Amino acid sequence: MTPAPTIYLVRHAIAEERGEDWPDDDERPLAHAGTAKMRRAVSGLRELDMKVDVVLTSPLVRAVETAELLVAGLKPVPALQVLPLLAPGGSPAKISEALGSVDAPRGLAVVGHEPGIGDLAAWLLGARMAPEFRKGAVCRIDLDGAPAARAGRLIWHATPKMLRSLGK
Repeated sequence: MTPAPTIYLVRHAIAEERGEDWPDDDERPLAHAGTAKMRRAVSGLRELDMKVDVVLTSPLVRAVETAELLVAGLKPVPALQVLPLLAPGGSPAKISEALGSVDAPRGLAVVGHEPGIGDLAAWLLGARMAPEFRKGAVCRIDLDGAPAARAGRLIWHATPKMLRSLGK
């Protein structure tokens, strides 16, 4: 088994608004605009030559739908796995431990929520503050060892608008 040398952290795309239509926040899907924008962002990720073996996602619907867009748009097509630890409130230390056991020699993408995805970025980088993750934002962190070592290097951080402008 080869742990991922590169981890891409992805905040889910724009979801439907909370409210009467979606009383269970776990079930809120992506908004139509969120789906369209994320497809274009994934095109930008292809331009950045994003290659991953596995996409891990929170079990919440909006994150799963975002992960499915990633899987559908990346080549070669990565595997998709739900990781319950990525639901809101998950511990960065426990998530990091789980990431270290995933066989992903080319890379690993992790789809989650704020503030958790930012907290995970800070954890992996050994930083006190997290980068800002707008809905659909992605950052690349390269690792020099196990994720739990907290010695990752931030290679880039892209807003959704930046990614869409790269796409074709």
